[in-house]
Amino acid sequence: MAPKPKDKAKPSPASPRQPPPAIEDLFTKLNSHIEGSADRNNEQSELKKAVRVADQVLAIAPGDEDALRCKVVALIKNDSYDEALSAIRSAKNLNFDFSFEEAYCLYKQNKLDEALELLKGQERNSETMLLEAQILFRLGRMAECIDVYQKLRKSELDSLEINLAASLILAGRSSEVQGMLDAQRIKPSSSYDLAFNTACSLIEVNKYAEAEQLLQQARRIGQESLLDANWAEEDIEIELAPIAVQLAYVQQLLGRSDEAIEAYTEMISPNLADDLSSLAVAVNNLVAQRGPKEVSDSLKKLELLKEQGGVDYRLARALDKLSPTQRETIYANRVLLLLHANKMDQARELVSALPAMFADCEIPTLLQASMLVREKKPAKAEEILDQFSIKFPHKSKIALLARAQIAAISNHHQIAADSLSRVPDIQHMPATVATLVALKERAGDIEGASLVLDSAVKFWSNAMTEDTTKLTIIMREAASFKVRHGQEAEAARLYEELIKTHGSSIEVLTGLVSTIARVDVEKAESYRKKLKPLPGLRGIDVASLEKTSGAKHVEGAPRQVAVEEGNKKEEKQKKKRKRKPRYPKGFDPANPGPPPDPERWLPKRERSSYRPKRKDKRAAQVRGSQGAVAREKNEPSAAGTSSNATKSAASNVTKAAAGKGASHSNQSSKSKKKSRR
Repeated sequence: MAPKPKDKAKPSPASPRQPPPAIEDLFTKLNSHIEGSADRNNEQSELKKAVRVADQVLAIAPGDEDALRCKVVALIKNDSYDEALSAIRSAKNLNFDFSFEEAYCLYKQNKLDEALELLKGQERNSETMLLEAQILFRLGRMAECIDVYQKLRKSELDSLEINLAASLILAGRSSEVQGMLDAQRIKPSSSYDLAFNTACSLIEVNKYAEAEQLLQQARRIGQESLLDANWAEEDIEIELAPIAVQLAYVQQLLGRSDEAIEAYTEMISPNLADDLSSLAVAVNNLVAQRGPKEVSDSLKKLELLKEQGGVDYRLARALDKLSPTQRETIYANRVLLLLHANKMDQARELVSALPAMFADCEIPTLLQASMLVREKKPAKAEEILDQFSIKFPHKSKIALLARAQIAAISNHHQIAADSLSRVPDIQHMPATVATLVALKERAGDIEGASLVLDSAVKFWSNAMTEDTTKLTIIMREAASFKVRHGQEAEAARLYEELIKTHGSSIEVLTGLVSTIARVDVEKAESYRKKLKPLPGLRGIDVASLEKTSGAKHVEGAPRQVAVEEGNKKEEKQKKKRKRKPRYPKGFDPANPGPPPDPERWLPKRERSSYRPKRKDKRAAQVRGSQGAVAREKNEPSAAGTSSNATKSAASNVTKAAAGKGASHSNQSSKSKKKSRR
């Protein structure tokens, strides 16, 4: 029976198309999501929903500015800066002004120059000025940043004093922070951020104990305020991580290294990955505190700061918020660790990339020079340091000092002296003058060394200071130098000037007399009279002493001295304290037993009790050599054979058997063959 055919499914009638929601309802929904994002626990999900609703509104009304602005702000708050920029640029034809939002996105992407350029065409209100100050802060232009914050002080913005304090610290004006707070009548403990920044200013002025107390107070204020705001414990730990890192740093400065290392180690955990800046500071400080110890572990910890997926070592993009100096320090520490680990290829690769990242900084150039010195190329190192000092004269001091040190070690004395001569602010310091003179002397430039001393004397003579110690030292050394190199007249002039200006000390007078005596004896005699006579020398006639031929040997005097020395030695021997002898374990001095053998250290052959072993006489008796033919009993013996002949034959056989074993064995094999025939 054939199966019944299946009935074809009837098509369902088309369902009526639902009308789109009203735009008023969408805006109500959008507003509820924006308000819901104020809750920290639901912030990200509510912002994503707000973006979806804004897209629905834009699908109905593509040119709605409010919906587009809500979408852009929601994307920015959700850290989706690329999507926010694409949304802004897609609406360029709508003639909406999103320049501020675009500049903020570029700022967050660390495209600081582009962001600053966008703000130039904006109206100067409090929002644009605040963003401009933050961009200048990130660029390291602290003077301009502080100027903008000073102008914003009239506008009542929250947390303005926090940013101003941070700018003053990075500008090297930490001492002004407390005065700024006093002028505005603000206490450092008004917020944990301000307490943190004030503590940083105290660290910069070396008030470590006060800074530690204020940091502990900042942590306590932060915990209380964030708990009141219903923050989770993990979020509180991440938020207060900078305070914990700074506390460990203060402990390190106070000499409590073990506590600091323990604190840094505890902070390096997966929980701190959300605050990569604090993690970077903790890792860098731990590596610096360890030094060359545990190099492999330190390199592994620095790998936590690397941009994921990259072949070369580059810091993660999230660390762009660190200052250029901080990022430069992390790179420099990695290079030093690679050098300690003898990973020269990796160190060379990283060092070659640093000048592009920090073009006007001296640390990359110093690292390049150290690599070249390590590779035994000091001339090349001197060249790149010289090029940097010419290109950046306002930052040339460290580069020139490093060049001078490398040149001095490499026996390039003239290059070292030239490098030191180009550092103006230390030019006339006594240590610099002494180094320059020594380098020029070794280079054979005596005239140049003399000019250095003359310049230093002139500088300190005209200096408006009450302390004349440096002038006295330099003039005395200059006079000594000129005496060594045959310039007695110049040396005498310096000594005379010293006496006129600083009084007649014994050292200066003796130097003057010994120097001027080579030029003008009468003048030397006049100055000699100013020297005080030595006690005990009044009865000595110097003229008669000079006429004598020398000291004569007086008999008896040496014996007397010898006797006196002998008596002194006896007294010293008497003063020696007698110590009890130390005996080995188990030894009883009352029952010492038999004395040890005095010949116990001699070889046995050299001892008096040694008796050599007797030789065995039976070894000489031969009972028949191998291969000899046995004589029958009835064979008559040779008549003329004497006993002496028999003995000599036996002895010959014995010697042959003992001395020539190899030939003996050959003879025996031949005799056996003969017997077989």
